[in-house]
Amino acid sequence: MPKGLVIILTFFIYTGLKAQPKITQAISVAQAPRIDGSLEDSAWQNAPVAVDFITNTPVYGNPATVKTTVRILYDNNAIYIGAYLYDDPAEIRRQYTPRDNLQKANVDYFSVFLDTYKDRQNAFQFLVTARNVQTDARVSANYTATEGMYGDISWDAVWESKVGARPDGWTVEMRIPLFSLRFSRKSAADWGIQFMRFSRRFNETSFWNPVNPAVSGFANQFGDITGLNKLVPPLRLSFSPYVSGGYRQTPHNNVAQQTETLKSGGMDVKYGINESFTLDATLIPDFGQVVSDNVINNISPFEIRFRENRPFFTEGTELFNKAGIFYSRRIGKTPDKYDTLQNKISSGDLDGYQLLKNPSVTRLYNAVKFSGRTAGNLGIGVFNAVTENVKATLRNRGTGKDSTVITEPLTNYNIVVIDQALKNRSYITFTNTNVLRNGHERDANVTALDVALYDKANRYGLVVKPRYSMVDVAAGMYDGFSNYLEAGKVSGNLQFSYINELRTAQYDPNDLGFQLSPNAFSNTGSVSYNIYQATPSFLNQRYKIVVNRDYLFKPFAYQKTSFQASSSWLFKNFWHLTLTADIAPWWYNDFFEMQTPASLFQTPRQTLKRSPYYNLFIEGNTDNRKPLIVSWLIGGAEGPLPNDPFYGLQLAVRYRFSDKLTLEMSYKRQYDNGQFGYAFVRDPVTKAPLLARRKYADVTAICSGVYNFTSRMNLSFRARHYWSRLQNTNLYTIHNDGYWAARYDLEPGDYNINYNAFNLDVFYTWDFRLGSRLIIGWKNWLGKDYEYALSANNYKYYTNNARQLFSTPHGNELTVRFIYFLNYQQLEKRNKR
Repeated sequence: MPKGLVIILTFFIYTGLKAQPKITQAISVAQAPRIDGSLEDSAWQNAPVAVDFITNTPVYGNPATVKTTVRILYDNNAIYIGAYLYDDPAEIRRQYTPRDNLQKANVDYFSVFLDTYKDRQNAFQFLVTARNVQTDARVSANYTATEGMYGDISWDAVWESKVGARPDGWTVEMRIPLFSLRFSRKSAADWGIQFMRFSRRFNETSFWNPVNPAVSGFANQFGDITGLNKLVPPLRLSFSPYVSGGYRQTPHNNVAQQTETLKSGGMDVKYGINESFTLDATLIPDFGQVVSDNVINNISPFEIRFRENRPFFTEGTELFNKAGIFYSRRIGKTPDKYDTLQNKISSGDLDGYQLLKNPSVTRLYNAVKFSGRTAGNLGIGVFNAVTENVKATLRNRGTGKDSTVITEPLTNYNIVVIDQALKNRSYITFTNTNVLRNGHERDANVTALDVALYDKANRYGLVVKPRYSMVDVAAGMYDGFSNYLEAGKVSGNLQFSYINELRTAQYDPNDLGFQLSPNAFSNTGSVSYNIYQATPSFLNQRYKIVVNRDYLFKPFAYQKTSFQASSSWLFKNFWHLTLTADIAPWWYNDFFEMQTPASLFQTPRQTLKRSPYYNLFIEGNTDNRKPLIVSWLIGGAEGPLPNDPFYGLQLAVRYRFSDKLTLEMSYKRQYDNGQFGYAFVRDPVTKAPLLARRKYADVTAICSGVYNFTSRMNLSFRARHYWSRLQNTNLYTIHNDGYWAARYDLEPGDYNINYNAFNLDVFYTWDFRLGSRLIIGWKNWLGKDYEYALSANNYKYYTNNARQLFSTPHGNELTVRFIYFLNYQQLEKRNKR
């Protein structure tokens, strides 16, 4: 048969499979199976079997290489999943991993997805590895999938699993309590369901109901489950009390070293108000045991966005994050006036005072989340958090009298979300955020509307996202508007889109959201072609071209034109390679680099002319099935200015010493021989900003590792050193048109900058029972006051800085945290005894 005809027939076969979702049946049982990984209970024998998995990656559409069978049972308390994963026992990969951290690990796993409202957009994921390590996640319509994960893994549920070894494979048993799910009585008999299996030796992901990578969306490609009759949502009430204690030592420049005894206690409460809605509350929370931020020397005019690591703000917040205007790091942030006060003491501006106390964290009094979804697929969410009134204490050296300075006022944060899921993956979402501060302080409100529409065939889509912000400050009120519009072809090998973004000069969502800059009008066109079928050389291929045209909105002015092209290949040996080119062929305007006016929301702005550039980067990695994995990114850029090369290099090496121990080291370096940017100095007379040409070096070195004692106990560490050097070679005056003229009255080297940051995080974690955990943490960091302490003229090279780093004062923190999980069903059983 001709090859072309085979491809056409295959396409129509799997299109038919997608159009008619597979159906499996759950069986009600009077006696729950014992969760021991054996599948020997008689109840399993009567349950229908889900079979015939279809590959998703690395090549779509083939029957799975290894056979999988799945059965489903249920009773009034839980859903039970039993899977038999046939394989050669010697070939099953069994690396230990921490919970929720299986990406690129040498391990096989099985996963079930439950779409309990059958809206084809949202779902729960429960995953078990061959070492019985659990991962769980909340799947949402706009989440971008990564290896193995199709949702937000920060969500944690309490459920039970066991795996067993067999002569012809391995088995999985799961018990998913109904109190860990959300569903309505009406939807109980009509759920969507999906099963996934990953086999590391083939790097093969397969699904029970085919998931075509050329089709937009994930949950819309689930199968269906029947038989869930008279399933009654249980009373969902659980408590997670905790106690924590420790010691912290923080060095300061020109101030006595600060020592603190850390002690805290509190509780998280989950209460199912009804069958669909849940109230989550945290009382007197303690967020000390989180991984340190990747701080950098931010020389840009824009804020750096940090990852959220605090459990309460990551678990079950997908509804609040849907509009993209909720940046939870605003809550409990460093007080606004902390750095100002610290700098005044260090510089001698408050020489007559001794700083006794200046808290660096805004404590959270309490936070509450109310969220759920009705039988009609209407999602409702309400969020509220209250942070303390932070005060610093100063002592007058002459009189001995103490005084206080408010560095952060008492603040109330609120979010309201209404999200209606529609047919064909479409939805409409209303979101409002509100921030109220005590006294005559800044208040803010942002309203957002998100509309996504897809045609019945799921080929084309339209997304519209208007927003309106209003901020009330002492000087008066200002408001702004933004809109995002995207239209295009979202499915198929060939996809394309057009995007228009508009942000007015004073659109400001940053009291509870995150925005790099306002005042923009941009147009983007893109086209991509993806090949998901294997060829003689590649398993899959991706090609993409993007064109951008950017303007300043007020006053309307040309900003930049750029072109990007990228190609990505996965080879037959599972090496991966990506080639990316980025070109700005004409001189363009940068309206923000010179940071004039200082506020991003003020106009008109000082322009800086930027030269054209041409860059090329190559990125790739070796076969991730091997004990040694190497990944790299290397490239450079050039432009018409003389002696102005740029290069970037990233190299990461990970070695798996055993199924329990893995270590990784990474090194990232960027060097620009002629970077032009704000010199952080102004003309002494005109106060105009000065431009610097400088040799810029930026290096990040990270060493991390994890040792897993068991599937529920591990020791992890992460050490990070960041170094940034700005070595000025020239200073310039900026003209109104953005071009520059040399200055010879100032010495460029007087304004060099040398910055270091170091963090070491070590955590011992033991999940000693379901939902309960003991964590011992140790942190070591370079004192914040000493990040600029090393001379830019004496320590010009990375190795010099690294040697001096440990002779500079460091802070230390040792903490112990104990969390115990209790739910209503457990308490009820104990009372009956």
